[in-house]
Amino acid sequence: MNPTLLTRRTFLADIGMGFTGVALGAMLHRDSAASAGLWTPPNGIPHFPPKAKSVIWLFMNGGVSHMESFDPKPMLTKYGGKTIAETPFAGVQDPAKLALERLLVPDANGNQRNKLYPLQVGFKNHGQSGIEISDWFPHIARNVDRIAIVRSMFTTDSNHGAQAQFHTGRNMLDGEYPTLGAWAHYGLGSLNDSLPQFISIGTREYWNKKDGHYLGPAHDAVPLRIDPANPLDFGKPARPVTGAARDIGNDLVRELNDLRGVEYPNDPALAARIASYELAYRMQRSVPEALDFSKETAETRALYGLDLAHCREFGSQLLASRRLVERGVRFIQIQHGGGGAGAWDAHSGLKGNHTKLALAVDQPIGALLQDLSRRGLLEETLVVFGTEFGRTPGSQGADGRDHHIYGFSVWMAGGGIKGGVVHGATDEIGFHAVENRHYVTDIHATILHQLGLDSRKLEIPGRKRLEIDHGKPIAEIIA
Repeated sequence: MNPTLLTRRTFLADIGMGFTGVALGAMLHRDSAASAGLWTPPNGIPHFPPKAKSVIWLFMNGGVSHMESFDPKPMLTKYGGKTIAETPFAGVQDPAKLALERLLVPDANGNQRNKLYPLQVGFKNHGQSGIEISDWFPHIARNVDRIAIVRSMFTTDSNHGAQAQFHTGRNMLDGEYPTLGAWAHYGLGSLNDSLPQFISIGTREYWNKKDGHYLGPAHDAVPLRIDPANPLDFGKPARPVTGAARDIGNDLVRELNDLRGVEYPNDPALAARIASYELAYRMQRSVPEALDFSKETAETRALYGLDLAHCREFGSQLLASRRLVERGVRFIQIQHGGGGAGAWDAHSGLKGNHTKLALAVDQPIGALLQDLSRRGLLEETLVVFGTEFGRTPGSQGADGRDHHIYGFSVWMAGGGIKGGVVHGATDEIGFHAVENRHYVTDIHATILHQLGLDSRKLEIPGRKRLEIDHGKPIAEIIA
């Protein structure tokens, strides 16, 4: 690197623009990769007319029970307490149907210990569509005519590496691959030059910590805290600096950069570096403003549950997300219950676990859908509710359910997605996805399609992707 640039970067850090170093590092990585001929960055123009501008990706860490949320199975209650082998559904555990045999645990008589566990919550029909939703999610249920539920998902990682798999489409044993958010960030240009285009909110475990991987750190999400006083790492001066002094420093650097630009008028790398400094400076002002809820009405704050202890944190994250997409942020991924295996990982005490966690997320999610809709933003904002896998129809211990990869549910709303529809199905006890089965990258392909992107046109030379990496858009849920 040019020693002059190193000096300039040090100077900027000294005057308190710490986040500039992060933005600059990303830009330098991208510039060097491009100049080495590794790839030509996209021009930010969609491959075809998009139906969505932004994505809000809600991810429930640990594995939400599909049977107690969006895929009711009354047969679990009818045959509750019986082993699967003792029911009409014994065939679901035929080894020929299973990718793994971890759920086959014979007792001394050759029967299955895995007893069906009754449903722990009731269901009701909602909306004009009459779709059944768990009583744990009444606010989401009120918006059922806005959402499309996919009840036929499957994945292959039976442990919580499936969190990374849901984001990347690849099993952890395959290595590290870019997340969906990174691909969207890579393929599309900025909607707002004063805000990051890819944001991550909430705790991410080490196996799902990064996004860009071989695309480079320029395409990692920017971690954001819902705290206007300190929203970004390195977003505040290392020592006290007045706003006036910071403006003077920024103006001086701009003048120096302009002089350098005259000396090297055809240097695109220099232009990119200057742009990174400018973005970092603007972000220090624009991000805190986006997180300032004081201008929201009391009705809106109450809608998201900011006055309720049990959902205040998640409600604040979703209200911030609405304000961010309103200001042009492209992709926001929110991790609920992150840390360790994930809060939704109910190996025991499922009823208490899911009751508490649903109470934390249900009202804010319902509020987000309602608020986006009334502001005319839902038609251009795609909201996704996902989790790494479902939970077993059989019990684990006295009152829990184990991880389950063969069938689970995801739903989507807005951004050109049909409302009030159910696509796909699991069998009568929720064991296998049996109708219109979808691997997780079909969700990715659907989202990219709504954003106007064809993943095959985003491939990087020298990085061969498999057919399953691309997935196929789920045409049945696209309006």
